[in-house]
Amino acid sequence: MRGFMIGLIMAALFSGAALAQTSDNAEIQGTIRSQIDAFLADDLDRAFGYASPTIQGLFGSAGNFGKMVQQGYPMVWRPDDVRFGSLRQIEGNMWQQVIVRDGQGMTHVLDYQMVMQDGEWRIGGVQILQQPEVSA
Repeated sequence: MRGFMIGLIMAALFSGAALAQTSDNAEIQGTIRSQIDAFLADDLDRAFGYASPTIQGLFGSAGNFGKMVQQGYPMVWRPDDVRFGSLRQIEGNMWQQVIVRDGQGMTHVLDYQMVMQDGEWRIGGVQILQQPEVSA
């Protein structure tokens, strides 16, 4: 009986963690998708609002932030397709994998570091994981 109760408690704990992860996953993906939608609409103020305070402080203005994304992450600025990969926790940080197809049909794999700020997920940084393959 004691083993059954321990098993029941463990199952409840794990299912609660899975539900929290599912909720975080939806919220994180929503934040990323909303920022990309803002870029597509040329709404830099809205896009800048999804960045973490650290990123906002680094760039200082929505205009500077927009220029950086347009020049450094053109696949995010004007994607043709966006899909979500795995959500992982690494050393206490949440990382959402995002697969983006750009206007030339090239696929890019990016990792978005997500930061909880005042109860909402914000984007704390983006890393390009895989450069697109170049055909010969």
